[in-house]
Amino acid sequence: MNKPNKKSKLAFSGKNYKLMLVGLAVLIAGFFIMTLDKEDYGFGFLGITLGPIIVMVGFGIQFWAILHSQKQNKD
Repeated sequence: MNKPNKKSKLAFSGKNYKLMLVGLAVLIAGFFIMTLDKEDYGFGFLGITLGPIIVMVGFGIQFWAILHSQKQNKD
């Protein structure tokens, strides 16, 4: 009779979740930077250039966190 595996296999490792949290923090920072723009309708440097670049970096980190996989040890 086989015993059930005590170690559950999760979809992501701890490193993936840490990268996701970093990506989420960068996303929030990017959206916050866009709100700091003093120009009408956010058409200044912060709202139309820097903020969106930071948001895209945050989405890139999220993408990397999801696709990053731990190397499997083959015994």
